Amino acid sequence: MRDGRILHESVKEYWDAFETSARIGHSDYIVLQFGDGAELADELSAQVVLGKKRATTSLLRDTTENGKRLLKTGDLCVVVDGKNSPRCIVRILKVEAKPLRDVDEDFAWNDGGGDGSLAWWRSAHERYFRRQGVREGFAIDDGTVVVLARFEVVWPLRLANLR
Repeated sequence: MRDGRILHESVKEYWDAFETSARIGHSDYIVLQFGDGAELADELSAQVVLGKKRATTSLLRDTTENGKRLLKTGDLCVVVDGKNSPRCIVRILKVEAKPLRDVDEDFAWNDGGGDGSLAWWRSAHERYFRRQGVREGFAIDDGTVVVLARFEVVWPLRLANLR
């Protein structure tokens, strides 16, 4: 397990290499780890690297109740795995918030996982959000507002056009 200083340095070094490669001059990035544990973070970051995952879902309450900033179009994020090792950099293309019941098949497909169907996506995400609800003391239903973010991989370049 890495301590915060080493994690910060490994992510910062990865970001610095991207900055040099892309010839950009800003250091504003978000560290993005998918899932609620190391195993799921490994699985989901691997799906991004393989070109199978190009979207992510979170609960709106995670930003409003925890003081986190909502992702926005144009954000650059360093995706890390379950060991907090950088896997790639993504750019957020579109962010919208809507009730769970209004998520469509296209988004489910882009979020990756399972057979890509909306039924699979709903089942997996409802289980995931219920686990979180048990830990944090809240309930979810079809009206629970989720944040849907679509992204593209921008670095390393060998991953940028997968899908």
